[in-house]
Amino acid sequence: MKRPLRLVAALLALTFSACQRPETLPPPADLLPREKIGGLLAELHLLEARVENTRLSPDSARALFLAQQRNLLWQASISDSTFQRSYRYYSVHGKDLDEIYQAVIDTLGRREFRMGAK
Repeated sequence: MKRPLRLVAALLALTFSACQRPETLPPPADLLPREKIGGLLAELHLLEARVENTRLSPDSARALFLAQQRNLLWQASISDSTFQRSYRYYSVHGKDLDEIYQAVIDTLGRREFRMGAK
């Protein structure tokens, strides 16, 4: 009876040690600065809107978006994995992601205003 109890205790200890608070998670070594990921997110949202306006089938639209996303990241000299790790890190830190998206909204709003003025 002692062995199953020890096994359960060991599993619980392992589970609790793996559950870190988001604030204690270390940033990835290649974490993108907030400004850089914010700029990329703004560009990705514009790209998504352009792809949606192509009226392609969903599969073709997704393929086009992914190809254009790779191209955007390549032009910025950022790997897809670096972008994903950075986005995941900021998304775990909800306040950070909120601030980043507020900047994205402001950027897109300024672009929309400039386009409306033309």
